[in-house]
Amino acid sequence: MMTASTPPWLVRLTDLLLDYRRWWLALAILLTVAAWFPASRLQFEQSIESLYAKENQRLAAWRESKQTFGGDEFVVVAYTDPELFDPDSDRLSDAARDRIEALVEQLQQVKGLQSDSIQYLSVALQAPIGRSIIRKLMEGVLVGTDSQTTAIFCRLEPEGTAEIPRARTYQLVREIADAHNPPAAVVGEPVQVHDMFRYVEEDGATLGWASAILLMTVIFVLFRSIRWMLLPLIVVQVTLIWTKAILVLSGMQLSMVSSMLNSLVTIIGIATVMHITLRYREYRFSKTPVEALRQTMLDLSIPIFWTIATTALGFSAVMISNIAPVVSFGIMMTLATLLVLVTCALVLPGAILLGGSEKVPGRAPAEDSVTKVLGGLTKSVESRPVLVGGAMSLLTIFCAAGLFRLQVETDFSKNFRSSSPIVKSLNLFEERLGGAGTWEVNFPAPPELDSAFLAQVSEFTAQLRQLEDPQSPGRLTKVISLTDGLDLIGFLPLSWRISALERMQPDFVTGLYNPEQGRMRIMLRARERQPSASKLELIASVEQLAEQRFPGARCTGLFVLLTYLIESLMGDQLTSFVVAALAIMVCVWIAFRSLPLALIILVPNLFPIVLVIGTMGWIGLPINIATAMIASVSMGLTVDSSIHYVSGYTEARRRGLSFSQALRETHQGVGLALVFANVALVAGFSVLALSHFIPLVYFGILVSVAMIGGLLGNLILLPLLLRLVAGGHTVATNSEAMPQVVGENGEEVAQA
Repeated sequence: MMTASTPPWLVRLTDLLLDYRRWWLALAILLTVAAWFPASRLQFEQSIESLYAKENQRLAAWRESKQTFGGDEFVVVAYTDPELFDPDSDRLSDAARDRIEALVEQLQQVKGLQSDSIQYLSVALQAPIGRSIIRKLMEGVLVGTDSQTTAIFCRLEPEGTAEIPRARTYQLVREIADAHNPPAAVVGEPVQVHDMFRYVEEDGATLGWASAILLMTVIFVLFRSIRWMLLPLIVVQVTLIWTKAILVLSGMQLSMVSSMLNSLVTIIGIATVMHITLRYREYRFSKTPVEALRQTMLDLSIPIFWTIATTALGFSAVMISNIAPVVSFGIMMTLATLLVLVTCALVLPGAILLGGSEKVPGRAPAEDSVTKVLGGLTKSVESRPVLVGGAMSLLTIFCAAGLFRLQVETDFSKNFRSSSPIVKSLNLFEERLGGAGTWEVNFPAPPELDSAFLAQVSEFTAQLRQLEDPQSPGRLTKVISLTDGLDLIGFLPLSWRISALERMQPDFVTGLYNPEQGRMRIMLRARERQPSASKLELIASVEQLAEQRFPGARCTGLFVLLTYLIESLMGDQLTSFVVAALAIMVCVWIAFRSLPLALIILVPNLFPIVLVIGTMGWIGLPINIATAMIASVSMGLTVDSSIHYVSGYTEARRRGLSFSQALRETHQGVGLALVFANVALVAGFSVLALSHFIPLVYFGILVSVAMIGGLLGNLILLPLLLRLVAGGHTVATNSEAMPQVVGENGEEVAQA
């Protein structure tokens, strides 16, 4: 029934949505059908560059290197041949040479590869003299330290210039490698990056449907109604179709960061519909379907509006980032969150009452037991506030200590399962070819080379080789300098040596020296599969040596970009998190007109963040590409439950219930909806554990932990904190805003 505090505008809006519900539902169906095609065209931005701020110095250095030296985007094919060399000789066996050249001939036919820039061992060792020196120079590059493994380096054509997409190029190369006898491995940073995006895109689609089916099953078990099983999924899918269509029409693309869109919209949509379901069921025992839904809408419209508003504000805070995909993630999630509200308004009235259904959502198995447990939890919180508060404080302190144990994942292979083809290929390179991490240090050079400058380069190369140890992690496994090649034929004049070297190994000189741009580089190799600290220390050591010898020197390469990738994504996350927290606090302050209440609502929403990130530290779960923004995501999701809880509590107080009675009713009403929503969502997210892409597995686990932490925070911490601002008396209010929290003497607390 309508109360004195129900705003007249809300009554008119509710009646408008109910009276014309069939028309609104028809409009939603038409919009969804119209949006289907553009939504299906949403594409993935598959670029590591996009995960850096445009002004980032490391990204700028990489772009300059690509312009200067043509880029080092290689697809590398390698295999082991026990008869690679003639016995006790540096000469390739005839059979091995034939196998290499046959494989190269096949690779030269692949579109997307620069056929005239393929580097392979039989060309490098074709000179009749100095073969042992050249072999030593190529060791760890074209030939393994085991003298049985050989690699073929295929340079990719520049992005956007090839006749076929790069994905097709990689597929063709892998087909050739698989058909080779023996089968060959395929690696290269561009291939790893492609596989990362491919797994995210494919798993996102496949696991999205699997998660939806599991969610539907759980919701059906809870309510035993096909209608109420389908409603949450309809809200989620319609919202996603509308969101994706708008993104396509605005020219935006999904990125690695925004791949979480489906999962987060699912959380928001299902949690919202769950509250509506339980409130509607409560009223259906005494009202007709139309009246029950009308009262449900009058009760929950304002709380749902504020939960959507605070969630949207939380996500919009990340738009202050300098990273384009993080900004697009904020835009996408803000848009999608607001569209959940629109979808619910247009779809639910007509869908709930479609066909004049008289069926009431069923009671879940063990629902009575859960209700009793929630009632008992209320008594425990009330009767033992010091004990319960102390236990929660100790848990918070323990989790917070885990923050100091956090690590950043820079081993790119850890993004994939050990059984995946990319990891198996990487293992071959790590064990026999000095690692898959290729990078460089480049520095100013004169337009014409002279002996004095080359002497400095030679000395610098010797310094770098002091950091070289193929057997130790955190060290360089290979250093290749222009002076290495020139020293092979040091008896000739310099100009002759350069010409001879270019004939012996095409692209060797031009790949290391650009006289027009006045830059030279030294190529470096390191192991990809090593700890973050080791990589960062190695890069810092090379940079320090280079700057001392050649001011203006820079370290760059995909190895460097991938090492600093998580640092880039996390660069302004603290600022975004603070802005999100302040925005949410202001929104709650406006909603409840109580600054103390706005402050205490932050506490149970900070708790799951500490729980999640602290747990990551304690169990050794590193921060990776999918978990770098987990704090901001958690804050945006858990505040919904707090607003619903406080709204239910204040509405109970307004009806004359005591503090204890209001808490008990809220625990057994709103609390039950929170429990059901969390059960369904955690079950749905468990499907992500099947992903081929390990960060998606972590994301599913951590979001589940965050939701459970938010549940504990709202059912335990929030009632304890409410004692600080609310007492045992009631108040009646005619406010059109959300209900006021009142103090012991009945006055409003900290009214804005």
